[in-house]
Amino acid sequence: MTATWTENEVTLLFIQCLKERDKTTFLSIVDELQPYDLAKQYQFLPKKYQNKFLLFLPIKDLTRVIQELEQENQLEVLKKLGIEKSSKVLDLMENDELASLLTDLEPGQVEELISEMNMEEADMVKNIIHYPSETAGRIMNNRFVWVPRQCTVREAVDKLKKFAELAEYLNYFYVIDEGKKLIGVVSYKDLILADMHDKVEDIMYKRVIKVDALTDQEEVANIMSRYDFVTIPVVEDDDRLVGIVTVDDIIDVVIQEANEDIEKLSASGKAIDFETKPLVAAHRRLPWLIILLGIGLVSGSIIDGFSATLEQVVALAFFMPMIAGMTGNTGTQSLAVVVRGLVSNDLTLKQVLRLVLRELWVGIIIGVTCGLFISVIAFIWQGSMTLGIVVGTSLFITLIIGTLAGTIIPLILYKFDVDPAVASGPLITTINDIFSLLIYFGIATAFISRL
Repeated sequence: MTATWTENEVTLLFIQCLKERDKTTFLSIVDELQPYDLAKQYQFLPKKYQNKFLLFLPIKDLTRVIQELEQENQLEVLKKLGIEKSSKVLDLMENDELASLLTDLEPGQVEELISEMNMEEADMVKNIIHYPSETAGRIMNNRFVWVPRQCTVREAVDKLKKFAELAEYLNYFYVIDEGKKLIGVVSYKDLILADMHDKVEDIMYKRVIKVDALTDQEEVANIMSRYDFVTIPVVEDDDRLVGIVTVDDIIDVVIQEANEDIEKLSASGKAIDFETKPLVAAHRRLPWLIILLGIGLVSGSIIDGFSATLEQVVALAFFMPMIAGMTGNTGTQSLAVVVRGLVSNDLTLKQVLRLVLRELWVGIIIGVTCGLFISVIAFIWQGSMTLGIVVGTSLFITLIIGTLAGTIIPLILYKFDVDPAVASGPLITTINDIFSLLIYFGIATAFISRL
């Protein structure tokens, strides 16, 4: 969107063009907007203007708009376009985007949508769908430029020009041998600087960073982040080049993985968004909450077991929620730090020990600070030095335990190839509650004669 137009102004301009059938002005506005902004404009328009908007758009712009819409809206637009026009759009759509659109559809719906597509494009999309979800093969795009090893720089440049419209990213081209095996990569900078009569195999990089089609998408994201790549080649058996993963797809992966980790940390399990129905949302949350409720009963039994201590010193009950709550808070903080670190690092034993030692010191520093503070509060409130020592010491110990639990539990799960995010915040909080109450009432009972 241009700096001089607001979204409302653009919407009004589009409505005016559609009313007056002014396609020239309409297209001049389209040229100034990004695909995302065009897609938003389509959704902003009143229903009666949406069909006209789609008809006015050239196929290329229409394709880009559809790729920016949510799946249900994509299907709705394709139905409006009719078989002939929708097949042209599907041919131009990025293969990975189209595969994502078709993934959750019934086989009959898939066949209906791709029946009029170019046969080669349709086969490519079907091939992508067959890869497991959340793998490099599933998010790859097979629109890339490759050249045989024996061609010259001049021939490579001519091929780039020929396929510039179809290739999604023109940053590198890939060199293959007679068996379509990936043997090298050439950047466009090197291509420009080379002599036109040079052989491509003489200027290519032979050490190619690549991923297998079955590599997990999160690992692909880590590799691309590590090397600051905009694209990375995807290979199958014997290094046969089958596609590329691009940075825009990786951004989507990072957001998706982050959302999944947040869902697990909050013990909600599967995705819950603004559109999720109440019964579905409750069903997805209940299993974890029922488990935690059962564990929580242990906390109640601990309190019941120390009822005699509570009856003698009622002031202990005042500090009980604070002790349990603070322990859970520190555990959740450490858990978030560890899960975030595991996403971007392959930890060695040395790094793990360093992390645990660091979190131990963090727990000690926090424990000393908060323990001293609450000891002073307890002493001032009740005039009892012993009560201050009991509460302060209990908080000091439990904060250390909480910090270590939030660090060690996800690391153990990671060691056994379990997603560390399943060590959810509520689970660690509940476990820490049990330990904190045991420590609190254990120390209080030991000092009961002086309270």
